[in-house]
Amino acid sequence: MQQTCAAGKVLCRSLMSVLSSANHEVRSGFELRVAALLADIAAASAARRAAIVSAGGGAVIDWLLESVVRRTTQAEAARALAHLLADPWVAPAVLGRPRAVPCLLQFIFSYQPKRSKKNSGYSSFNISDHSKGRSMLVAALMDIITSNCDNADYSSFQPLLPSDADTRDIAAAIEVIEQGGMHFDDHDDNESDDGDSGLKGIGIKVLGGTTVLGFSREINSLEVRNSDDDIVGALNSRISLQETSTDSPLVEKLNSAAVPGLWDDLQREHVAVPFATWALANWAIASDLNRSRIQELDSDGHAVTTALKAPERTVKWHGAMVARALLEDQNLTLAPSVPGWCSSLLLTASQAAENGDMSLAQMSLSTFLLSMIRCNESKFVIRQKGLHLLRSIAKKIENENAQSRMKESLAVTLSLLYAGEVPLSLEETQRWSGILLRWLFDKSVSETTNLTAVKILSCILEDYGPASVPISQGWLALVLSEILGDNKTQNLKGNAQPQPERVKNQVDHHNASSATQILNQLANAVVKLATVQSDYDPASGDKVPLSDFLSLEPFATALKNLNKKNPPKFDAADSASATLKGIKALAELCSEDAACQKRIADLGVLSLLRRILLGDDYEKLAAIEAYDASRIREVQDKNVPASNDSSSDATTDPSSVRVPPAAHIRRHAGRLVTILSLLPNSEKAIISDDVWCKWLEECASGRVPCNDIKLKSYCRLTLLNVFCSENPNTGSASDEYPDSESEYKRKCPQFGDALFLLNPELPLEVHLDNNGHKISRERCKDDCCIEGGDSETGDTPGNASKHAPPLMDVVFVHGLRGGPFNSWRIAEDKSSTTKAGLVESIDEDAGKEGTCWPREWLAADFPRARFLTVKYKTNLTQWTGASLPLQEVSSMLLRKLIAAGIGNRPVVFVTHSMGGLVVKQMLYQAKLNNYDKFLNNTNGLVFYSCPHFGSKLADMPWRMGLVFRPAPSIGELRSGSPRLVELNDFVRQRHSKGLLNVLSFSETQVTPIVEGYGGWALRMEIVPIESAYPGYGELVVLPSTDHINSCKPVNKNDPSYADTLAFLEKILKSRFKTEES
Repeated sequence: MQQTCAAGKVLCRSLMSVLSSANHEVRSGFELRVAALLADIAAASAARRAAIVSAGGGAVIDWLLESVVRRTTQAEAARALAHLLADPWVAPAVLGRPRAVPCLLQFIFSYQPKRSKKNSGYSSFNISDHSKGRSMLVAALMDIITSNCDNADYSSFQPLLPSDADTRDIAAAIEVIEQGGMHFDDHDDNESDDGDSGLKGIGIKVLGGTTVLGFSREINSLEVRNSDDDIVGALNSRISLQETSTDSPLVEKLNSAAVPGLWDDLQREHVAVPFATWALANWAIASDLNRSRIQELDSDGHAVTTALKAPERTVKWHGAMVARALLEDQNLTLAPSVPGWCSSLLLTASQAAENGDMSLAQMSLSTFLLSMIRCNESKFVIRQKGLHLLRSIAKKIENENAQSRMKESLAVTLSLLYAGEVPLSLEETQRWSGILLRWLFDKSVSETTNLTAVKILSCILEDYGPASVPISQGWLALVLSEILGDNKTQNLKGNAQPQPERVKNQVDHHNASSATQILNQLANAVVKLATVQSDYDPASGDKVPLSDFLSLEPFATALKNLNKKNPPKFDAADSASATLKGIKALAELCSEDAACQKRIADLGVLSLLRRILLGDDYEKLAAIEAYDASRIREVQDKNVPASNDSSSDATTDPSSVRVPPAAHIRRHAGRLVTILSLLPNSEKAIISDDVWCKWLEECASGRVPCNDIKLKSYCRLTLLNVFCSENPNTGSASDEYPDSESEYKRKCPQFGDALFLLNPELPLEVHLDNNGHKISRERCKDDCCIEGGDSETGDTPGNASKHAPPLMDVVFVHGLRGGPFNSWRIAEDKSSTTKAGLVESIDEDAGKEGTCWPREWLAADFPRARFLTVKYKTNLTQWTGASLPLQEVSSMLLRKLIAAGIGNRPVVFVTHSMGGLVVKQMLYQAKLNNYDKFLNNTNGLVFYSCPHFGSKLADMPWRMGLVFRPAPSIGELRSGSPRLVELNDFVRQRHSKGLLNVLSFSETQVTPIVEGYGGWALRMEIVPIESAYPGYGELVVLPSTDHINSCKPVNKNDPSYADTLAFLEKILKSRFKTEES
């Protein structure tokens, strides 16, 4: 290499000497031989090419660039440069020389391959040795131009041109792009080898093909000068480029480096303009200085606009790169033609996607997005004329998993359009709804696409309320379908098949089977409401805005099965009922499944639930139906004489419009929100939403019309889950049993699905434990989440902070077919008067509806306690669904109670019927799993009609096998069950050691089990006194009281209330004495 470099220096000195002393003829001959020698050296090896480049500090390269535009040395200089440019290691040094780009452009314009006039069948392979060098240089340039036109990763592009380009070089490239020609000096004569004076103009190449179309243009910019004379003159002419085909299967398969004439069929302009655009893109990416000079020379952006509109692919590609580089530079002012860039880029992206050219589509779309972000006027232009192009791109790539970046660009673009002052029209949002939902459920898309789709769908629901109910219902249906599909896939992938005898598997199977039926109902509801609202006609095809949305499954099947000639009557109440069932089914499926919860949250259900809680879409739907019915009735009264047709009156009577179960929908939505609030991402989403946090607080404290106690509890529990501040040094808790009581020290209380607060109106701090956990006020903006307020308990903002921390937890556990609130109602009398039917519903109907004595009486009479109630499934028979056995129920409740911090302070469990056995089993499992704190802080148990030794009701199915099919949880209640005896002995030992206080209540009256016609009835004493008394502690016999009403006091003087209150007070006093001693 050193020898070659030294030889290059000698050649350079010799050349300078000859040029300074020789005449023109001698000088020309010597230059030709030097250029040929350099070409041979460059062809030899990479080391010699590197030596040539470095020889004379680049003087040799500068001479070759000057020589390539002179006719006498052009062929050999072009051959030398071709070898140098084909070497990726030395090409940047060659192209980086001053005036390199203008010289190469001048070469391109001065060169045109010689064509035989006698042989019209000219081929690019019929190349003379004289033209070979020129063809090689053209091929090398085209290789450089096209080398990066398939990689849409803009960040990976490495510019080959310097960061301090000369202004004149940039100006020459811009001139070629805008005008298709340039001013240059021809050092020999006006004509090239073929005698042609040169073509002027810009070529057009059809995107997706190799056909060059004719383009006629008049320019006055191409000046040809003689190196020895002054300016000869300007050439003004109109050039007409005739259509020339370069399609050749053979050429497509060959490498241009091996076939110098590969690009010879292209006119010179079709090489010059792509090269000029390539150079401009490289300069723009290389440095801020270059970009400022480009903007100065192309202040109106016309050159970029011309490149973006050019039909040739490489020009479009590099034009997009120039536009992106300029748009990304925040220090540059925007050109006035940016909206035009935006339109051209979108059109290119659409055409490229249609032709399957995804790399060009992605490059154009990413630059288009940047122009939307930088220029507000671009948004206006696209809103008016470009939405259909965006949709066409989205539909073209919807099944392309590899195009996640394009989907992300489309999603962000749509978000920008929707974020304007005026939202998109209802019809436009309906057209986009199907695309957005596909993105949401597409696992191949990026997180940005997913979150953006959720955001846009949420905005649609907010903006269009009742009109968007089909979309919100469809969203819910697709989520339910996805979860069912995931569960099915998981079961198929599982190594071990689920065991049918396991009750948990039976429950899961029942939930999945029920959810499948609900999914079909929900899909039918979506289709019916959509057809009613939009007058959908399948024959109209894509003209209907919701057609793409309804093409999704399961809606397509439901639409196919719809009776279009005589559609069934459908109203807001039916729609709301389907939504209610869908939300309830989702909650049941994910209640104990953390992976399912995360998947549901990822599908944006939290935003959907927010709309259901804060909105009133179904109430408005019913109001619209009532209004429409009244208008129809008015028209009929005016135009139709009175008739006796009562059927028509019923359909047009506003009073016949049914009220949708909106309150029940909100209750189950609140439950699902509470379940999801334990997830970190959901926690952040709720905290960041001030409006939602304020509504949750106002609902929990009773400051808004929110009369459902369950919903109030869900709202308070959600706030507790998201606003409790956790020690950053502690780890996250496991869902499984920990090895010790360190569970209490490691995390904030987490309130799951099975827990309710009986007094949710109290501020957040009151509901926390005494273990140092506190509300993070930094996370509560304006203290909206922790204010006390006017509530049913009479709290006011002034005295909310005066609530003392609770000293004891009182947890209520219901029994057979009971509920967290129904079981603790205030009774009208002490004997059951249920309607005829099975015992399945006797506890649901007992007591005064809407009352709860722990909440209304005990909270006031025993204010230093926190009151909670739990729920679990206990079906008497499997007719209404499977239920968990005693051990599984106890395990589930124990895990949730400990997660909520129950056991940090003294706790008393108040139980009814089977609930007492559940608590006894929990204490036993706490002992086995080292939950010493929970076990030792359990100071009292209250049993209402607890079957410590079994129940006669549980004996019945075994003696009368044809009457009932017992659920497993009921089978464990048979008289003499060894398991019950074992549990009772365990609790007896703790009581005998003085660790546990026990109070038991016994029923004395038979309870109606089945009532039939003609006064026939089956009544029995469900828990006799010998089973209700465990053999230790206090026993209270309740006169004239049956099993159901044993836990439902008539008034405060009723022993079932008064003795319980006294029992709690006694435990609290003894606890104080123990702590003092």
